[in-house]
Amino acid sequence: MAEEKRDYYEVLGVSKTANADEIKSAYRKLAMKWHPDRNPDKKEEATKRFTEISEAYEVLSDPQKRAQYDQFGFAGNQFGPGGFDFERDFTHGVDLNDIFGAFFGGGFGGRGGFGFDFGGGNGGHSGPVRGNDLRFDLEIDFEEALYGSKRTVSLNINDTCETCGGTGAASGSKRVSCRRCGGRGFVVQGGGIFQLRQTCPSCGGEGTVIETPCHSCGGSGFVRRPHKITLSIPKGVETGSRLRVPGKGEAGPNGGPPGDLHVVLHVREHEVFERHGDDLLCTVFVRPDIAALGGDVQVPTPDGWAKLRLPAETHTGKIFRLRDKGMPRLSGGNGDLHVQIEVEVPTSLSSKQRKALAEFAALCDDGNFPLGNRLNQQIDAFYKKRDALAGGH
Repeated sequence: MAEEKRDYYEVLGVSKTANADEIKSAYRKLAMKWHPDRNPDKKEEATKRFTEISEAYEVLSDPQKRAQYDQFGFAGNQFGPGGFDFERDFTHGVDLNDIFGAFFGGGFGGRGGFGFDFGGGNGGHSGPVRGNDLRFDLEIDFEEALYGSKRTVSLNINDTCETCGGTGAASGSKRVSCRRCGGRGFVVQGGGIFQLRQTCPSCGGEGTVIETPCHSCGGSGFVRRPHKITLSIPKGVETGSRLRVPGKGEAGPNGGPPGDLHVVLHVREHEVFERHGDDLLCTVFVRPDIAALGGDVQVPTPDGWAKLRLPAETHTGKIFRLRDKGMPRLSGGNGDLHVQIEVEVPTSLSSKQRKALAEFAALCDDGNFPLGNRLNQQIDAFYKKRDALAGGH
């Protein structure tokens, strides 16, 4: 069974917001660590890792390829059935030269001859290969993250060509030995002290080519078809949560199994609830008389309206916590709901209401407004210090 490809950012150990210098630095460090000539005791593993690192850097170091990968995943940058191929776009030869020079002393020519296979062909093997994984970014409403939902998405995905069964060959046609590589699946460039063995660009490392390509797929073995995929979005997901849908990626070459679909979720912000991890925050506006005298107010929760009893003299900004009324946790249970009080100033007052407020104001003094009175005292102290400092000059 073919091994699943790793995310390019994971391969290089960088974040998805990493800049070009960070990506290059990570590549140089890993390439030096995993070059096969530096790991003679585990050359097979080193060859695999070095090829994986080089493929990741080839994509992430190129702005256009990186943008395609961020949007479409591995489908955005195809390297063919033979694996990663430097001849396709050798954009970082200078980086390799710097690396080799660092531990071979003087670039490619600083040591006795050595050769290395970058993805190197499969010697004519054309068996089934697992298909590419796909990434799809899906924006969902806050309510879907809160209560869970079912969503159906439409995607155009590479399927196995029904005409040729994924072989890429027309009926009656066959595969013949590749003339360019002589059936080896790789070509050798350079000579002398340094030889670079690369996947053959003509046969993609297969060692054979199709005599007459299939007219339906042009020899690729794939045709692009629309697919409708139903997704089950669980309660409690957040932006960045991933849904893996097995077997819904691209079909595999030569009849191989399909890859997986990875759906990355992005939750829209909500007008009422503000999310903080598994907790929620909402603001409730209350009348001045209830804030002053205390009383019951209705607050929204995910389960419906709830009654909250305010104590007398509740100020704007006061926060009350309702346990287990927040977001569902994927691991079980719920977060909390935090209710922030905002005292609302009445508007559109009638003359009778204005008169009543004026009479109320006449009955009040500074003792009825301790917060404002305390702040005024602090401000007066500030100005006294200012004046004292000014008088000393």
